[in-house]
Amino acid sequence: MSKHPRISVFPKGYLEELSDGRMDIFEWIEQAGTLGADGLELYPSFLKDTSEEYLLSIKRAAEKENLIIPMMCSSPDFTHPDASFRENEINKMKKMIDVMHFLGPGDFQSCRVLSGQRRPEVSTEEGIQWTVDSINELLLYAESKNVHLVMENHYKDGFWIYPEFAQKSEVFLQIIKQISSPYFGVNYDPSNAIFAGEDPIVLLKEVKNRLVTAHASDRYLAEGYSLEDIQKYVNEGYSEALSHGVIGKGLNDYNQIFTILKSIHFDGWISIEDGVNGLHELKESVVFLRKMINKHYALLN
Repeated sequence: MSKHPRISVFPKGYLEELSDGRMDIFEWIEQAGTLGADGLELYPSFLKDTSEEYLLSIKRAAEKENLIIPMMCSSPDFTHPDASFRENEINKMKKMIDVMHFLGPGDFQSCRVLSGQRRPEVSTEEGIQWTVDSINELLLYAESKNVHLVMENHYKDGFWIYPEFAQKSEVFLQIIKQISSPYFGVNYDPSNAIFAGEDPIVLLKEVKNRLVTAHASDRYLAEGYSLEDIQKYVNEGYSEALSHGVIGKGLNDYNQIFTILKSIHFDGWISIEDGVNGLHELKESVVFLRKMINKHYALLN
C-alpha cells in the first residue's frame, strides 16, 4: 500500500454519454490513460453487463493504460418507504460489490453508498433508520468480498428527482456514527459541503478519523452570484450560483484540506470528479492534485 494518496479520475463530463451508450467505456479508458492518473472510478450504468468476460476486458483495457480500478461510484437509494424497493437496492449493491471484487486491484476496492433521496413524505428518523439498516445488511457481504463501503456527504445523484436525504452534516453524521465496521467509512467531498451551505473544513475535521476515500472537485461562484445564493438551491436542483472548473482555482482550500489529510497519514484514493468543461480541465486537475500530494507528503517531483 502506498504511503501517500493515489489519484483516480471520474468522467463527470461524460456521465450521460457513458450511461446511455453514446460513448463506449473503452473509449473513456483510452482517454483516461492520457491524464496522468493512477486509477479509475466507475459508475454502474457505464457497464453494459456484469459477465466475467466483459469485466475482464475492462480490467485489461485499464491495465493497458497503466490504470487500476479501485472505486465504484454507486448510488443506492435506501430512503424509499417501500421495503421491497429498499431490498432491491441492497441486491443491486451486492452486484456492484461483486463487480468491484472482480475489477479491483486486490489491496483495496470500494463501493460508494448513499442514504437516498430526500422524499418529502419520509421523516428524518425513518430515513436514518432505513439507511443504517440497509448498510449494515450489506456490510457482511462486502467484508466477504474484501470491498469497502464508503458513505459520501452527497448532494444529489444526477439521475435522482430529490436531493440527498443526508445532505446536511447533522443527518450524515448521525448515520455514520451508528455504523461500526472495518469495512465501512467516509468518502469526503468538499464541494458537496459547499452545496449544503456548510464549511468543508469543519466537516473534514468531524469525519477525518472515518475517512477511507475522497472526491476532489472545485466550484466557482458564477458571475453576479454570492455565497448566499447557494442556499436558495439547497433543497432543489443544481445551483446556478456554482459552476465546475479546474481543482485548486475555486472555493475549496486544498492546502488546508491536504494539511489535515497529512496529519492523519491519509494514503487512500482521491478521485477527481470533473471534466464538465472538457478533458483538458480534468488533466489540469490531475496535475494540481499531484503537486498537492508532492508538497504535503514531501515527495520528489
